[in-house]
Amino acid sequence: MTPRVLIVDDSLTVRMDLADAFRAAGFESLVASDAAQARALIAVEPLDVLILDVMLPDGDGIEILREVRETEVGKELPILVLSSEAEVSDRVRGLRTGADEYVGKPYDVEYVLSRARELMAARRRPQTNVGLAVLLIDDSLTFRTHLGAALRDNGYDVLYAESGESGLRIAATERPGAIIVDGMLPGIDGPTVIRRVRLDAALRAIPCILLTAALEPEAELRALDSGADAFIRKDEDAALILAKLGALLRTARDGGHALETASVLGCKKILAVDDSVTYGTELAKVLESEGYEIILAHSGEEAIEMLSVQSVDCILLDLIMEGMSGNETCRLIKSSPGLRDVPVIVLTSVEDRASMLEGLALGADDYIPKSAEFTVLKARVRAQLRRRQFEDETRRVREQLLRSQIEAAAARSARELAETRAQLVEQLERKNVELETAYRELKTAQTQLVQSAKMASLGELVAGVAHEINNPLAFVISHLDTTRRSLAKAQPDPQTLAPHAKEHWDRAQSRLSEMHLGLERIRELVVKLRTFSRLDEGERKVVSIRECIESLLTILDHKLKGRVEVHTHYGEPDEIECYPSLLTQAIMNLVTNSIDAIEGEGRIDIRTGLDGDAYQIVVTDTGHGIPPHLRDRVVEPFFTTKAVGQGTGLGLSIAYSIVRKHDGTLELGDADGGGTRATIRIRTTQSEAG
Repeated sequence: MTPRVLIVDDSLTVRMDLADAFRAAGFESLVASDAAQARALIAVEPLDVLILDVMLPDGDGIEILREVRETEVGKELPILVLSSEAEVSDRVRGLRTGADEYVGKPYDVEYVLSRARELMAARRRPQTNVGLAVLLIDDSLTFRTHLGAALRDNGYDVLYAESGESGLRIAATERPGAIIVDGMLPGIDGPTVIRRVRLDAALRAIPCILLTAALEPEAELRALDSGADAFIRKDEDAALILAKLGALLRTARDGGHALETASVLGCKKILAVDDSVTYGTELAKVLESEGYEIILAHSGEEAIEMLSVQSVDCILLDLIMEGMSGNETCRLIKSSPGLRDVPVIVLTSVEDRASMLEGLALGADDYIPKSAEFTVLKARVRAQLRRRQFEDETRRVREQLLRSQIEAAAARSARELAETRAQLVEQLERKNVELETAYRELKTAQTQLVQSAKMASLGELVAGVAHEINNPLAFVISHLDTTRRSLAKAQPDPQTLAPHAKEHWDRAQSRLSEMHLGLERIRELVVKLRTFSRLDEGERKVVSIRECIESLLTILDHKLKGRVEVHTHYGEPDEIECYPSLLTQAIMNLVTNSIDAIEGEGRIDIRTGLDGDAYQIVVTDTGHGIPPHLRDRVVEPFFTTKAVGQGTGLGLSIAYSIVRKHDGTLELGDADGGGTRATIRIRTTQSEAG
């Protein structure tokens, strides 16, 4: 799209001169001769550049500038101000109101066109105000609220502090993008806050704006002396503060990322400070003929005020002036972080060696006697500009080199770290897969080994042991029964026995009873061992579960001894295909365990019936129960929770093996109210169940 420029000036010559130049450069040129025409065009025409004269027949160009800056579109519009006024106050007023550039008349057309292009290019750069934090330090709640709202409306994040001390703490922890501080604060004042910021290596680059309600000229001098980048009176509106803040942030951004050094042959701004109007005017003519733009100031105070709103490339400073001297002005300039790199050349008409040494000690870059011959002065100015150019270029190249080295090192470290991390992750994943595979194989092998050991080798061992014990056990039991029957027949009358004989007789009878009880336990163990070793014997057939349970309860009646009640609940169907003797043995073992678990009186419930696709036999008792952590172990062969000599450790193991032979499961759990619930589940079909 064709860029559009509006030129506002009451001089037809200026309007046509600039309009033709911009049109030749590819712009669409609009012109206005007074404030009314300018306002009408600004209201309806989209603009890319605005050029404003200060003195208009029906108004003030600076007032139009203020109105434009207060609009949303006008905040970022490049604006150049033209004026033939020589007063520094007009230049300062224009720049403070928001002008991007102030060009004195007579002007250089090429310079105006070049600056317009530069400002347009700068406006097209990505802005980073959104999310940028601004620290506002002020003890006035009203002012903080008002300015804070304006900052937030313009996309800034706002941090607040009521005193200098709290502001410094916040700055140290939050690292804001800019600081706006009131000059008068409880505790340490605003200038002291800025000085401390400038002394902190981590904070000194933060742009600082000092606000004050004071009106005396010394207030601004104190602000700049402290290191503030800008000075604004609090009676100015928020738009001015926002404009100045934006300018400072743009400068900081551009300075932080610019790698090219401006050409020494380009147009440079030179601030000439001299209380002699005649000499200043002559000096300006000479330097303007060399292509420099000259800004005139007539005192040190005006120079400091000008530098607060206008950056320059070189300063020519008269030594002896009314008010602030040249050396004092030089000291203030060189003590300001934003100005200390600007070359300062002190001019004097007095050969005063002491003053010259003082000026050089205060930071002056050169000291030149005044004369009507400006050849030496022009050469010294060029030399200082070249020196600054060389220093800037060297510093930026060094910064670029260092930044490149840091970025390269960071990239190399990140790449090596990523490669190492990828290798480690790959190794870990591979090892995890290997470990998981090995673990599964180990568990499978362990399970198979345990099952084989329990059901094969252990079965063979148990069968052999039972066979070897059975024959001698049968002989001993038979002999013992014969002896007991003989003693019973020959039992004498207790009345005829002597006391010691009766005692020996009773002891013999007791020992025989103990021997008989022990042999019965051994025979019970042998029976269980033989049962455990013969789980593969027999054929499956359909039997009545009710008959099996009633039969085994008859066998166990002597163990119930009237102290344990047994309740049966037979569900449908009653018949099931199974190994009858083995399943009866499994149920008997569960009931026997329940009887042994009940101390004193108790109750056993036996329930049968179909539950889903499985036939279920549940034996519940009111005994002491099985601890949860032992329920997986009690089905292991020879593991028992009973005292030594009171259990074989085979009852539940045999029951578990029998149920597995039926492709069923044996589950042990807690019964309601205490005791144990043992559940046999054997999968069946509806046809079998029927």
